[in-house]
Amino acid sequence: MSSHRYLPHTRRDIDLMLERCKATTVDDLFADIPDELRLKKAYDLPGELSEPEVRAYFRSLSAENSPLVCFAGGGFYDRYAPAVIPALMARSEFLTAYTPYQPEISQGTLQYIFEYQSMMCELTGLDVSNASMYDGTTAVAEAMMMCVAAARKRNRVLVSETVSPITLEVMKTYARYHGITISVIPATNGVTDRAAMQRMLADGDVAGVVLASPNYYGILEDYTGFADDIHAAKALMVMTSHACALGVVKSPGEWGADIAAGEAQSLGMPLNYGGPWLGYLCTTNALMRKMPGRIVGATTDAKGQRVFVLTLQAREQHIRREKATSNICSNQGIMTLYASMYCSVMGAEGLRRVNNLSYGGAHSLAKKIEATGLARLKYPDKPFLNEFVVEFDSSTLADMFYDTAVAASILPGIRLGDKDMLIAVTEMRTPDDIEDYISILNDFKDAKLYEEDE
Repeated sequence: MSSHRYLPHTRRDIDLMLERCKATTVDDLFADIPDELRLKKAYDLPGELSEPEVRAYFRSLSAENSPLVCFAGGGFYDRYAPAVIPALMARSEFLTAYTPYQPEISQGTLQYIFEYQSMMCELTGLDVSNASMYDGTTAVAEAMMMCVAAARKRNRVLVSETVSPITLEVMKTYARYHGITISVIPATNGVTDRAAMQRMLADGDVAGVVLASPNYYGILEDYTGFADDIHAAKALMVMTSHACALGVVKSPGEWGADIAAGEAQSLGMPLNYGGPWLGYLCTTNALMRKMPGRIVGATTDAKGQRVFVLTLQAREQHIRREKATSNICSNQGIMTLYASMYCSVMGAEGLRRVNNLSYGGAHSLAKKIEATGLARLKYPDKPFLNEFVVEFDSSTLADMFYDTAVAASILPGIRLGDKDMLIAVTEMRTPDDIEDYISILNDFKDAKLYEEDE
């Protein structure tokens, strides 16, 4: 038997697996890892601890954190979560729920997934939603592959330069292993260059075009006529947004998009060092069978009662595996529940209120920053919701301000370049937070603590 008590493989089992892998020893399986990257000492693990000692240990680790007042965004935002959500999420029937393949005992799980789908369709203005994707970047990458699958003989996808660079990098990774070519549409003054897109579409090999609203710079782009250009070239239009913004901005469906995909973290989910979050993916009825992930449908049983079931299951890997549309099996089901709770509690009016507060705070901060005379809006003629780019007088000032703000427990934004910073304001930022932010800039102005770049 194996020496590891939790891996019940016999020596024969191991030998057969190694033979199949054309390896002699288990160590051969890790031969690709460079020697300099291998750990050559014992793990630095403490000895056993009692429960009070474990709790004390983790409290001490937590005390080393230095929470910052967050003015950073870039697609991920510090949002308010109603207290009812974590209370309900902690219920054991939600925490332990898994794949709902047996509808007879999974009606609760299937119903909240159905409700999630319904709310995402309402937000995006499209016909069908799946449930769900691991995060927004992979959701957009899957949307890219849907475009290619629908076009069949076309394998080129255009992506606006104003889409998040994180999303673009994930798309490139997916594209590399699926024979897809990605071309970037240049941006002019912070928005997608429509004329450049039209020239690229004229090549006749484009399967889809990916656009963002709000875009990475926080700008609300005017996409009037874009869908006509894209569809005339027999391509599909994909629009990505952070989900909270969909409560107030023009929806992907209204812009004429065929697919909407993006990150739903902004529906009250904590930042939590990067997750777990939630990728949403919605489309038209015509593309429903090209969409990965689960779809829950409503029907009636033999007694005429309303019930919920997984539908179009032939798309999933447990049916046809390598021929399946989807390999999103163990997905973010509990996060769809989170999004469903948030949207149910907040409602349409709550989403409007959240966005109005964010809008007001962002525009107030932008005006105050410009009033200091040390920085100005990078794209002053472009509308924005809750996020904007400022350009500082010098890179020296930008560096010093960023470091000073962090030392004062404020995360002032995301550095985009030597002088540029992307700044976000949500409903969590108070007037006092904004004044604290501005006071740091004013200190630089009053003391002249920086020098102009040459």
